[in-house]
Amino acid sequence: MKVLAINGSAGKDGNTAILINTVFEELNQAGIQTEMVQLSGTIIEPCKACWGCGERKNCVCGKDMFQEIFEKMTQADGIILGSPVYTANISANMQALLERASVVTDMNRSENLFRHKVGAAVTAARRGGALTTLDAMYHFFMLQNMFVVGSSYWPMAYGQMPGDVQKDEEGLDTMRNLGQNMAHLLKALEERRNG
Repeated sequence: MKVLAINGSAGKDGNTAILINTVFEELNQAGIQTEMVQLSGTIIEPCKACWGCGERKNCVCGKDMFQEIFEKMTQADGIILGSPVYTANISANMQALLERASVVTDMNRSENLFRHKVGAAVTAARRGGALTTLDAMYHFFMLQNMFVVGSSYWPMAYGQMPGDVQKDEEGLDTMRNLGQNMAHLLKALEERRNG
């Protein structure tokens, strides 16, 4: 089993990456393989509404990392979306990625590209906007017929400067619980598939 995390932060290896890696620790302990893609230093272009993705199972437009990331998403058993709070919402790169991914799945609806995969979202916030940010990422999962993992609290932690989330013990505990719950659900689904 494999979980792919997409870190939508403009800062590489910052607070959002710390939260994802905290979830990864629990997944790795459960024997689940993990990989993080960081969007820092790259630009994901918005959807151009060319509709060329129909029956192709991936975007055929643009010269960015989207196609590679989308392919990894379709191959993973679980997906973690992570974004810091930017103006009370997800980052622009995460927004563009989710919009394009949604168009590709809409244009290939019969393929069920994400159906019954497991999704989790995390966010790092300075103050407000965390729930709006989580909600935007959860909407993607729900539109894709995915199972959404919960935790002991909203999967968010507070911190402004890189590394600050390490001071939020409750936030880190919430991430650990999220990782444990995600591992449990992934294993339960695998057992059911293998019957």
